[in-house]
Amino acid sequence: MTDFYDRLAPFQHLVFADWNASIARQGAALDAVIRARLGEGPRRVLDVACGIGTQALGLAALGHRVTASDLSPGAVARARREADARGLAIDLSVADMRAAHGHHGDGWDVLVCADNSLPHLLDDDEILAALRQFHAALRPGGIALVSVRDYAAMERADAVQPYAAHEEDGVRTLVLQHRAWEGEHYALTFYIIEDHGADTATTHVLRSRYYAIPTARLLELMRAAGFATAERLDGAFYQPLLVGTRAT
Repeated sequence: MTDFYDRLAPFQHLVFADWNASIARQGAALDAVIRARLGEGPRRVLDVACGIGTQALGLAALGHRVTASDLSPGAVARARREADARGLAIDLSVADMRAAHGHHGDGWDVLVCADNSLPHLLDDDEILAALRQFHAALRPGGIALVSVRDYAAMERADAVQPYAAHEEDGVRTLVLQHRAWEGEHYALTFYIIEDHGADTATTHVLRSRYYAIPTARLLELMRAAGFATAERLDGAFYQPLLVGTRAT
């Protein structure tokens, strides 16, 4: 995963038609869930799979006290540059989500693991280990917000997904995503094509894997990890949002 996201970091904003708008929109969506569950903030928020900062930046801009980490040093470096450019104070570091409590300690009001990051862990045991770390990191009454793809509703067929084309500094960039299914897992490949004009282009090929775990199974694992309640919210975020609450 580290190599995949290190190489993706310079391009990751290109999967959004307008990344800045997505930062604001996703931050507002998560903030609404946080306020509905915990009341008015600001809150101490831990993002354990921050990538280049999409959710962390949005929540920090709304006044939350955000600490964030990711397995990828390249993604963390990009998130740090983006936070600095926006004048946002986010404590950023490199860490594996499976060591969330060990790295960040406990007492957090909210833990965020968004953008289908959790299914990068390829079996139930690995996911359960991560969820136990999430639970331990929260204060009593704190909540974990985990967004994932709805794999039960996804067609299990090889597919190509194009993203919006972008032009920056005279370079036109196209991003394509390909999924190749292998039972309960699939191989994901990003093709990033930089068109420099004059019949010159550079192509980057990035490969990763996912475990297509259904949300129902994830909710079972959240309860097994110690969460007093675990439920799925639809329509609150751009992906299904699983909300786990630590007992008070």
